[in-house]
Amino acid sequence: MRCVIARFPFELTKSGVEQSMSGITPQPVTGVSVTIDGRIYPVMQVGEVITRQNRRDFTAQEMRRALTRLGFTCHDARPVMPPRYARDDEDAFGW
Repeated sequence: MRCVIARFPFELTKSGVEQSMSGITPQPVTGVSVTIDGRIYPVMQVGEVITRQNRRDFTAQEMRRALTRLGFTCHDARPVMPPRYARDDEDAFGW
């Protein structure tokens, strides 16, 4: 499939992306992610590997769109839960 990422055309296939990502350890996910061969990768890491461009050159949405069109499952970033602080009148166990 032909797609444009950061103004450059790429000819991508699902099997080519899977092959490029095989043997690469997933980085911690902090934003949009994608499942490739049962592993969850940040879309920016995948974009950097398959395009050989710096992450600053493309957006997560560009990568998400391309990976979704190839048939991969993309996941939204998990909402950040604020830390829960114990109230003054609670003991150490939070009861």
